[in-house]
Amino acid sequence: MNAAAEQTRIRDWLMPAALQAGVAGRLRLSEIIGALSYALDLTEGQPPGHCLRACWIGMQTGRMLGLQAEALSNLYYTLLLKDTGCSSNAARLWELYGGDDLATKRDFKLVDSQSLLQLARFVLRHAGPGEALRARVRRLVNLYRNGEALATELVHTRCERGADIVRRLGFGESVAAGIFSLDEHWNGNGRPLGLRAEAIPVPARIALLAQVVDVFHAVAGERGASAEVHRRAGTWFDPQVCAAFSAAARAPSFWAGLRPEGLEERVAALEPAARTVLIDEDRLDSIAEAFADIIDAKSSFTYGHSQRVARYAEAVAVELGLSAPRRRWLRRGALLHDIGKLGVSNGILDKPGRLDTDEWESVKKHARFTEDILRRVRVFDELAPIAAAHHERPDGTGYPKRLAGRAISLETRIITAADIFDAITAARPYRGAIPIAQALSMMERERDLAVDGQCLDALRETAPWLSAGET
Repeated sequence: MNAAAEQTRIRDWLMPAALQAGVAGRLRLSEIIGALSYALDLTEGQPPGHCLRACWIGMQTGRMLGLQAEALSNLYYTLLLKDTGCSSNAARLWELYGGDDLATKRDFKLVDSQSLLQLARFVLRHAGPGEALRARVRRLVNLYRNGEALATELVHTRCERGADIVRRLGFGESVAAGIFSLDEHWNGNGRPLGLRAEAIPVPARIALLAQVVDVFHAVAGERGASAEVHRRAGTWFDPQVCAAFSAAARAPSFWAGLRPEGLEERVAALEPAARTVLIDEDRLDSIAEAFADIIDAKSSFTYGHSQRVARYAEAVAVELGLSAPRRRWLRRGALLHDIGKLGVSNGILDKPGRLDTDEWESVKKHARFTEDILRRVRVFDELAPIAAAHHERPDGTGYPKRLAGRAISLETRIITAADIFDAITAARPYRGAIPIAQALSMMERERDLAVDGQCLDALRETAPWLSAGET
């Protein structure tokens, strides 16, 4: 037995306990979705825990409305997954406004879109910051002339994408409809379809209110949030939902439940016991794949990136002799390795040129974001540092921890090789795709500097099955 095979055998023997035992029948779906909702908070520029807090607010409101177990279960997942489509319009938003899409989304949450004055102030503040006057005027004119159509386009993209993702996650039409209709308003002036009153699904009515309450609570406290609900009753919000919220908010535990300490546990306890879902390995794979698509939707230049990295990483793992359970575990890490990029502005990700020092520092933060998010998922705890370290280099000059050599795990070195290979062979804002043979030659020059030699050799062995069309 050669050294590499012996190393693999030992690693398989030492594989994480969660991987050895499997997760089937032991892990609640709500636990996974609740933990990964922190990634969705990043896409909206919201403080960590926004989706969980909205879930707390919405579930208390739903209970006060008298919703039964099935309806509460649908509401629960509508609230946790309400932002699943938000990464899909980030690039377009940056294209239209030219600023930080995360800040634009964050600040828009405070705007009453039915107030022309508030909309005008928002556009003047966020359109083309730092641009020359002529370029900024062009943006403003475009937004003024086409504002309605552009706003509907952005909302429709997000809502349709979000509904599609939750269907793929195995949820029914009630949850999908709640997410698709999240931005509909009681008076019919919402988007994307202009639904009115009872035509709006109940989960959507509650989720919209819960979202606004959390956003205003963060900046204006209990009184400010309650005042905003009162002000929008009958326009944005169903008056009955507003009344249920007001009744729920009178309980001493309501606002206290928004504290960060123990928030995940409190929200997990809100799931109706009769509707609790325990997931198996296949469902866990589906969740990883769905969130990979959320990540890749952030930029048109990363479309399909996570899926390709997972495919390349699995091929390298096969070549290196990793066992099937370990390869499955590794594939999830490869799918989710860039989840932290949801917290990076598209103005940086899609910049058609070199990044300055501050921009590069922002990009580097995504590795730590990835680890922080994945560590929240119990079954991903040991996978989190593996996936987050994919920008470490054998020569010790990588980030975020400047690990070197064998201090970087074999699984991370596999993901890194796959990530570099896809980064070279895929088109980027500043250049076209590079052919496979040239890409491998480029990687060879970085052998044991940026890419592990053992993984590079395995990648080269698998390269024949990569057609030119896949680059």
